[in-house]
Amino acid sequence: MSSTNPAIVTQSAVRRLPRIALFLFCLAYVLPGFVGREPWKSADVSALGVMLEMASGASSWWVPQVLGQAADVGGALPYWLGAAFIHLLPFLPADYAVRVAFAMLLGLTLMCSWYAVYQLARQPSAQPVAFAFGGEASPKDYARAVADAGLLALIACLGLAQMSHETTPDLARLCASSALMLAGARMAHADDPHPWLSLLLWWVATAGLAMSGAPWIAMALGTGLLLILTVTRARSGAGSPSTLTWAAVGVALIVGVVAMFESMPWPTIALPLEFESWQRWSRLMVWFTWPAWPLALWTLWGWRRQLLSPHVAIPLWVATVSVLNSALNADFDRALLLALPALAALAAFALPTLRRSVSALIDWFTLIFFTLCSLIIWVVWFSLQTGIPAKPAENIARLAPGFLPEFSWWYFLAGCLATLAWLWLVVWRVGRNRQAIWKSLVLPAAGATLCWVLLMTLWLPLLDFARSYGPLSRSIARVVPANECVLIDGLTQAQIAALQYHGQLRLRRLGNAGDLGQCGALVMDPSEQSNLDQRVDLTHWAYKASASRLSDRKERLLIYLRVGR
Repeated sequence: MSSTNPAIVTQSAVRRLPRIALFLFCLAYVLPGFVGREPWKSADVSALGVMLEMASGASSWWVPQVLGQAADVGGALPYWLGAAFIHLLPFLPADYAVRVAFAMLLGLTLMCSWYAVYQLARQPSAQPVAFAFGGEASPKDYARAVADAGLLALIACLGLAQMSHETTPDLARLCASSALMLAGARMAHADDPHPWLSLLLWWVATAGLAMSGAPWIAMALGTGLLLILTVTRARSGAGSPSTLTWAAVGVALIVGVVAMFESMPWPTIALPLEFESWQRWSRLMVWFTWPAWPLALWTLWGWRRQLLSPHVAIPLWVATVSVLNSALNADFDRALLLALPALAALAAFALPTLRRSVSALIDWFTLIFFTLCSLIIWVVWFSLQTGIPAKPAENIARLAPGFLPEFSWWYFLAGCLATLAWLWLVVWRVGRNRQAIWKSLVLPAAGATLCWVLLMTLWLPLLDFARSYGPLSRSIARVVPANECVLIDGLTQAQIAALQYHGQLRLRRLGNAGDLGQCGALVMDPSEQSNLDQRVDLTHWAYKASASRLSDRKERLLIYLRVGR
């Protein structure tokens, strides 16, 4: 055995995972969450509102806005993509047209992650030890098996499911970061047959990340990966090709152009000084990146003598930058999302060195955990439909007052098929492919997919009720006069977008003096009521009603109607 290479892998351990099975697996993960639901609060519907403004021509394509105010989340590229698909697919509802684009982004993320791990596993330093009498895994088969494991590890990450199915800039950043990791993995090969294609991918990924609201992350990842590539090539004696020079020039130009057009601010640092903040971030790290993070740590230990090798150094740098950005960011979870492809890549390289006892522990823990989770989802659904057992239905009635359960044969059959597929996969995993190195991640990925499918089918009406602004917006639309513009005051960007999309209301901000005499209704946040008389003549307005989300009575809006016209 090599003193630096811990991987001992036979040819039988890299048996092929059927491509059609892997494709269907990815399809089962991608589609639920993009189909059948309403836009959710807050980031999802907020981003949709910006895209609708762009598509209608009410907002500048260079400066994303909602009713004249800058979007909550910067980065024009994701909004361009959504607005373009609204134009390209006019026969679809706007939210579905946008989801087509973002479903493609998620699929592209999975594909880039697979190819990145494949390219990293093709590195000579990542290949398993050659046996004296042959029988070791062939380079191509080994790389394919490790790439399969990396893709399964990414799908298995618990934090990926929700945010990867939202139509927000976060998904565009995730896709760009995985593409940048792929470009770095390709450029690490001294014998790259298409170096300029790798360079083009590098430029596109860096530009995509910078124009999705993360220019400083693009600069940190780009410059760091260039340094790693330079060092690894120098250590191998390959030298630095001209493509690395052009890549460096590209990073500088892209960040400079974004800074010029978007007035790129310095990154906002929200250092969690309080102990409770560190606790929340630590808990997030544990569950959000599970099960990739323990396997990634195993990789760092097992390959500790090759930390500067591309297959370890490249994903390690991407993960480090993303984790540090998460720790210094107010939105812990959304910033941490970018670390998942890199952590999954590191996790994949743990499998060639994983002991059989550890592999068995992962299987048993996964089997118990996801079986219990799916059982809970089924029990709560059955209780809502039949009242048996009574306790889950009572808890839902208390947490979501006003929710009325509904039965859908389509959702029920989809949930049954997903559960049967899980049971079949458990039996298949126990009886076959015990030697394949990707075997330990089949059940975690399948379990995460099972629970996501069940949530997006059996629990979808409940989740829509709890997380959608649709009922609130439609109730307000029934109160205000038809064909009248509506003044708004103190509303969030998500609430504005929901009123425009769900309520089909023509909104104007209260600060626009020219609209005061034209609009017949006013919708405002209660926090703005105390000084309302300083901005409007209350003798012309009468309080009509208040509207709130049934699942959250604290989120309430006040409705005034104009009188004396």
